[in-house]
Parts: sequence; structure tokens; C-alpha cells
Amino acid sequence: MSKKFFFFDIDGTLTDRKTGRIVPSALETVKRLQEAGHFVSIATGRARYKAEKFRVANGFKNMVCNGGHGIIYDGELKENRPLNYEAAKAVYDQARELGYGIYTAIDDSNKVYATDFLFHEQVGMRKEPSVYIIDPEFDPEKDRKIYKMYVSVPKEEEDRLTTKEMVGHLRFEKEYLMFQPDAKQEGILRMLSYAGGNPEDVVVFGDDYNDLNMFDERFFKIAMENGCDELKAKADYVADENVKDGIYKACIKYGWIC
Repeated sequence: MSKKFFFFDIDGTLTDRKTGRIVPSALETVKRLQEAGHFVSIATGRARYKAEKFRVANGFKNMVCNGGHGIIYDGELKENRPLNYEAAKAVYDQARELGYGIYTAIDDSNKVYATDFLFHEQVGMRKEPSVYIIDPEFDPEKDRKIYKMYVSVPKEEEDRLTTKEMVGHLRFEKEYLMFQPDAKQEGILRMLSYAGGNPEDVVVFGDDYNDLNMFDERFFKIAMENGCDELKAKADYVADENVKDGIYKACIKYGWIC
């Protein structure tokens, strides 16, 4: 069998969203793929600091993280790029002009910065653990690096933020818009340059909207049955739900493990 290059999303694909833990059959499948000589990697939108513990705990040597801007190959961090600064700064400036609160991550950590408490006043705390640093003198121009931004623009007002298309963005929470890298496809292609693979040998597994970007026509695309309809419509194959051993069943079906 020819060597394949597998890339797995974490949340809702490898893991049970109810528990946050990797599905046992998915973990066993990953191990068997590696034993069969295939290349196996995570492909996640999570920042490196958030995904690294999961990677190590579950025996992955390779990871595309930070929405495609981070590359860990054979256990070594190769890249971890911020957002395009000029584009991110344009969003930042317009959001401030429109009166929305903003938290900005300027490095790969759980620290977020703001000049005031406006974000808290408008929508409350973010839905994930963070260290909030309120500094009236904060200015992203100082370091000119922006990794993520959280803007308290409600869904019904989103079109007011006309610069939003300049930067990858997702809305996991109705109260605010998250700006982060949305380039899993590019990250996978860069990983192939380290691993010596070809796009035609790539197999990707995903479930959610932020996986649409990695469903490249050159890849073999597998969506989980528990995934969003848009992703399933773009898939070459729709596997069973991840918690019903969907990853394992798909790999058996196509003969990647036996």
C-alpha cells in the first residue's frame, strides 16, 4: 500500500465534544496508521499552547496548529506565524472606531490585552480561560504582532465591520467574533514540504466550518457524520459519527489499516 499523509482535526473529529477526550477507537486507529508506515498529523485551529498537551499525550509527533500558521514536525516547532499585521490592524482600528471592545493576543499564550473593560461590559468574559491584561497604554504597534483578536460585535451587526474579510474569522459564540488564522490547507502543504509528501496522497478528517479551508480538491476529504452540512457536501466520503468509531471504520473501509 502506498504511504498516505493523514491530517486530523481535534475537536469533534478526534475528540468527543462532551468529554473533550480523544475517542478510544480514534486513538487506536492513529497508532495503527503509524505502525503501517503512514504519516499522521493533527490539523487544528487551536493555538500551539492549547494543542501541545493533547499532541504529546496522544503520541502525535506532527501537528499543524494555530489555524495553519504553526508547524510541529517530528516533535520540533518549525513555524508559528502571527496574522498579517497590516490586515489585522485594519480590523482592530475599525472595531475601535465603531465602539466595539477588543481583546488582542500578541503572542502564543492565553494572555489577551485591551486598553479598557469595554469587551467585558458589552459581552462579559470569553468562553475559555484567559489572562486579561488591561493596560490603557496598550498599542499593538509596539510589537506589530497579532496572533488572535476577539471583537465584541454581535452577529446582527457584523456587516458594519467591513474590514472583517481581510482576516480569517469564525463565530463560535454569538456574542463576539474571533479573528485567527484560517489556513489549514496552507499549513498542510507546508507540512508536506518537511515530510516529503504530495498533495494527492493526503487524507483529511474534519467536522466543522473551520475545516472547510483544508478540504482541498487534491486531498481525499472525509467529513464526520456529526459535522456541519457544508463540510459534508464538500467531502469525498462521510464517515460515521466520531463517537461511533467513524475514523476507525473509514480507515478499515479504504484499507489503510486492517
